[in-house]
Amino acid sequence: MCFQEAMSLADHIDEAANYIKNLEKHLEKLRQKKDRLVAIAKQNIASMSCAANVGLRPTQIEVHEMGSALTVVLVTGLNYKFMFNETIRVLHEEGAEIVNAGFSIVDDTVFHTIHSKVGESGLGSGAARVSERLKKFAYDAS
Repeated sequence: MCFQEAMSLADHIDEAANYIKNLEKHLEKLRQKKDRLVAIAKQNIASMSCAANVGLRPTQIEVHEMGSALTVVLVTGLNYKFMFNETIRVLHEEGAEIVNAGFSIVDDTVFHTIHSKVGESGLGSGAARVSERLKKFAYDAS
């Protein structure tokens, strides 16, 4: 049999006090870690919201018709990548044949230029209709 030495009441109190001090130190370390993580999270949220605002600009669409040629100029922010595809889709639906399409990016603005050809049975005076459809789509998307 193993006999433990009986601890005095003072020893029990000292041991309990040391245990509580160690718990307080551990709690303080956890609070500091939490504060660091909260600060990092706030910083990440702030940078994400700034990044989300980059490229936010209203979409601008111009449609120009010269004879059988139809040119669409689409100006968007970086966040409206789908607008180019939708513009092509609308042109196809209206009977236009895409001849050339390109884009340029300047800062947070994307400039798309789409050249298309309209056949005899194509748009006719449909440039206004295409323009209206595209502007309505751009407005709804914004």
